Amino acid sequence: MRYHILHRTQYAYAAPVRESRNELHLQPLSNQQQTVDSFLLKVLPSTRLKHYYDFYSNCVHYFELLEPHAALTVESSFRVTTQKMSSLPPDARPIMISRIKEALTEGRCYDFIQASRYVDNSPEVWRLAVDAVGDERDVWQQALRLMAFVHSHLAYQSNSTKVHTHTREVLAQRRGVCQDFAHVMLSLCRSMQIPALYVSGYLATEKASATHAWIEVFIPGHGWQPLDPTHNLQPDETYIKIAVGRDYADVAPISGTYKGTTERNMNVTVKIERIDA
Repeated sequence: MRYHILHRTQYAYAAPVRESRNELHLQPLSNQQQTVDSFLLKVLPSTRLKHYYDFYSNCVHYFELLEPHAALTVESSFRVTTQKMSSLPPDARPIMISRIKEALTEGRCYDFIQASRYVDNSPEVWRLAVDAVGDERDVWQQALRLMAFVHSHLAYQSNSTKVHTHTREVLAQRRGVCQDFAHVMLSLCRSMQIPALYVSGYLATEKASATHAWIEVFIPGHGWQPLDPTHNLQPDETYIKIAVGRDYADVAPISGTYKGTTERNMNVTVKIERIDA
């Protein structure tokens, strides 16, 4: 499938601000599942854009606006071609949990079994995970059970949390958005020592055309396998990956600082258009 995606973020400040410094995770990854055909990034007021690749191989753009400005617009526009994913079937039983430590010898899995800024792996979370998997001993089957548990345990409710909400708060109120579903599942997986990372991107379906978050678990011998706890399914070619990390803090679309008023309005527009072959 081919898509054209426009992601525009506009800030309007109550008074001019200055010394704005920002990092952006807006350029999609190119891998076996997707190919970036074109990418354009604009910032207004105009400024020089630079980029680097972070520890997790994400492309990170950054810029600074030193002069006073009353508004800021960041807009990414790109075309991407996605392929059908080659994922483990839901009835696969590839490896027992007793062998999960084999994962720590591959890649950067060690980073993804630790707690992180928004992800908890406390004894209370471990207890939830143990109860959710029951007597299942296969790693992949455990991950599927944890996904089903998160999907049924949490209620999806728009605007019920903020981008900085921790998993402890989400579990306490049992509601959230896709980011929270992903963070809770990361907590459960990591408490069981199953390596799990956070994925930011877009979901392009007839019912949804928006930014989205899901996770990937590492299955030794089969690599990283995507799972979407918000919808309780395995992602397909309608998912477009932007960046990966330990949690949202590593992949926020826009993050930064500035000097000036804290009163501001932010407006985010996402448009996803499928391009016929």
